Amino acid sequence: MLLKDSSQPAGSWLTPRRMTWMLMAIAVVIIAVLALRLTQALAIKKAVSNKTAVPAVSVTEVSVSTVPTTIEIIGTIHARYDMPIGVEGDGGRIAAIYVEAGDHVKRGQLLARLNVSVLTPQVANLEAALEQARAEAELADAEYHRAVAVGASGALSLEETQRRKSSSLTAAARVKLAAAQLAEAEAKLARAEVRAPADGTILTRNVEVGQTATPGGEALFRLSEGGEVELRGQVAEQDLPLLKLGQDVSVRLTGTLQPYPGQVRLLGAVIDPQTRLGTVRVALKPDPNLRPGAFARAEVTVSNARRTVLPQTAVLTDEKGTYVLVVTAEKKVERRAVHVSGIVGNGVSIADGVKDKEEVVATAGAFLQEGELVRPILKDGGAS
Repeated sequence: MLLKDSSQPAGSWLTPRRMTWMLMAIAVVIIAVLALRLTQALAIKKAVSNKTAVPAVSVTEVSVSTVPTTIEIIGTIHARYDMPIGVEGDGGRIAAIYVEAGDHVKRGQLLARLNVSVLTPQVANLEAALEQARAEAELADAEYHRAVAVGASGALSLEETQRRKSSSLTAAARVKLAAAQLAEAEAKLARAEVRAPADGTILTRNVEVGQTATPGGEALFRLSEGGEVELRGQVAEQDLPLLKLGQDVSVRLTGTLQPYPGQVRLLGAVIDPQTRLGTVRVALKPDPNLRPGAFARAEVTVSNARRTVLPQTAVLTDEKGTYVLVVTAEKKVERRAVHVSGIVGNGVSIADGVKDKEEVVATAGAFLQEGELVRPILKDGGAS
């Protein structure tokens, strides 16, 4: 039988060894807590540092450059001299057509012919009547001269001589009448042939064989005299005084990039009170692509002015108006209201609001706040 140590309290478990392990565990917990607190402190410091970092922005320096001022003309291509061609006289049925739209014709060239089945016999009949009248006139004239020759001898009375003279004059009048009737019939026959009144290009053909053509009706053909074309357009009322006769114009057709040179040849004398637009005509050189009826735009450079130009991305707009963000000497963002005078090829023309050599935020200005501290970087890559 074993005996218990009377010096050790009954049920005691906190031995020296256990005490050592407990102290070590407490130390580990304290170290872990301190490490966690340190990590959190570093994270907060880093977040605060990132939050207060100065953003870099791209800026452009304000400068004055030569900007061409242009006026836009919008209109359509027309034949400069558009000549309608119809029938003259009594008209009739179309018997033949000799040209098509787009053909180049010469003055007097036959374009179409009317039916002449009635006119041709009439002309032949009148030609025969004229020959008969001439023969009768020659016979009457000869009898009159014989009467004059024998009248002196008393073989014919004075009354007979006068009668033969009257017959001769009447026969001569019949010749003139027959000649006039023949000329009228020949004119009608000639008008049955529709001919080109001038050199040029056939624009349209509005007739078919068998169709009845009447004077005063729809034109059979439309002719562009000389093939010349022009742009007939409109410009704003305030731009019309800036245009001058002879100014060079660059014309472009819809869907093409090729420019066609022209010159201002006519300026309208009135302004439309409804649209406030004036008319302009621009003379163009003949070209197969410049077809009448085509829509076209033209630009006229009227001056080269010294103006401030900024990139389009630098100019912002909100409910307060148009503005830019200027970087001040203290590297802070400042809102500046500007007045835009127009759009040019390399940006926006600014009439007022910024000064020469000032730095303007070029991009992403909408993400900045007025008074915010920034680090400007010029667009060429150097720091400001």
